[in-house]
Amino acid sequence: MEKEKYLSAREALLNESEQLTNEGKIEDAKAKVKEVETLDNQWEESKLLNANVEALRDKTKGINMENASVATGTVTMIDSVSMEAVQNNVSTDENKVYENAWAKTMQGKQLDSGEKKVFDKKNLEFNNAYTHDTSNTSVLIPETVVAGIWKRATEMYPLLADVKKFNVRGTLTIKKHSGIAAGDAAFYAEGTATADEQNTFAELTLSGCELAKAITITWKLRSMAVEEFIPFIQNELAERIGVALGTAVAKGKGATATPKEPEGIETALLAESSTPQVVEYDPEATTPIPLSYTMFTSAIGKIHSSYLSTAAIYASNATIWGQLANLLDGQGRPLFIPDVTAGGVGRMFGMVVKPDAGITTGSILIGNPMQGYVMNTNEPMSVATEEHVKARTVDYAAYTIVDGGVLDTKAFALIRNKPAA
Repeated sequence: MEKEKYLSAREALLNESEQLTNEGKIEDAKAKVKEVETLDNQWEESKLLNANVEALRDKTKGINMENASVATGTVTMIDSVSMEAVQNNVSTDENKVYENAWAKTMQGKQLDSGEKKVFDKKNLEFNNAYTHDTSNTSVLIPETVVAGIWKRATEMYPLLADVKKFNVRGTLTIKKHSGIAAGDAAFYAEGTATADEQNTFAELTLSGCELAKAITITWKLRSMAVEEFIPFIQNELAERIGVALGTAVAKGKGATATPKEPEGIETALLAESSTPQVVEYDPEATTPIPLSYTMFTSAIGKIHSSYLSTAAIYASNATIWGQLANLLDGQGRPLFIPDVTAGGVGRMFGMVVKPDAGITTGSILIGNPMQGYVMNTNEPMSVATEEHVKARTVDYAAYTIVDGGVLDTKAFALIRNKPAA
C-alpha cells in the first residue's frame, strides 16, 4: 500500500465520519470510524511486512545486537530493522526506530548513527515548532508511547475516552451555534414574505493548559531492557496523567482558575444561570430527598433529543454500586441491569453505565461527550531528564499542553447530592 493513497483514503473517511456526525447519523459515523481503524491496521501490517522483507534481503544489515538481552542462553532481538537501512532510505517503520532511539536516550545509552539521524530529525521538527529554552530542551515522546499513555488513561476514565479530541497546535477556536434570534422555521400565510434568519453564535477557545508529571527512578531500575522500559514509563505516566485529565474533563475549574485548567462538564453545568441542566437530591435534609426514578426521568428530559441516541451514564464506582444498583421503579423492579458487554458495567434507561473516578462522588452525569465536549492537544507530549549523581537517580518530567471545554450544555444533565450549606 502506497503511503499517499493510504493518507488520502484515511482523510476522506475521517471527513465522511465528521460530516455524518454533524448530520446526526451517529451509527453511520461509527461505521466510518471502523473503516479508518481497519485501514490503519492494513497500513501497519504493510509497513511491517516491507521492513521484514528488507531485513531478510540483506541479512548482514538485518540484525542490530547493540541492545540485545540474553536470558538462559538465548538471544532476544530488540529490533530486527537495520539502522543502516534507515540511512539508505530503505522502506522501514520510522516511528518504531524513533521509539527505540528515544528509549535508549532516556536510559542514557549510546545511539548508532542511523538511530541518531532519526532521533535528531524528529526532535528538530518538534523544537522548531515550539519555543523552548535551549538550556532545558525537551525530547518528543514517540507517538507509539503517547498512544499507550492515552490508552491507559482512557481505560481508567471512560468520560475522557468518549470526548471528541483534536490535535491542533496552538490555539483552537470553534464556533458554536447558540440560538436563532429570529427567522426560525415557521408557517406563513400565502403571500407573506419569509423572515430573514438571525443566528447567534458563541466561540469556544482552547488556548491550552500546561500539564506536567515528574517521576524519579534509580539508575539500577533504568538499566532494564528497552522492551521493558517502554511499558514501564507508559504505565507510570499514564496513571498520573490519566488522573489529571480524567478529573479535569469532569470537574476542571476552567480558564479563570489559577493555574488554568480545562473546563469540566460538571463545572459548566453548575455555572449556568439557575442551573437548568442540574437535578439535586438531599438525603441528609430534615425531610430527606432521596435519589429516585423521577429524578432520572427529569434529568434525561433536560437533554436535547438529538444527543440521546449515543448518550451514556457516568458515575464513580461507589455511586454506581452504592446507589444506582439499588434503585427501583414504581413496581419494585431494579432500574440498573448489570451488563459488561457494552463497555460499561450495566445499563439504565437503555444507556450504558460507565464507572469513572473523575465524577464527583454522589453525582451522576448523563450525556453525550462525543458531541458535547471538545479536547485539544495544543502541544504534543515531551519529556526532559535530570540526573542526580550522588543519589544515583534520574527524574523524567513529562510535559504537554491540553485544553477542553463544553460545546453544548444541552448535551448533558447532572444529578448531584446537594452540598451542605
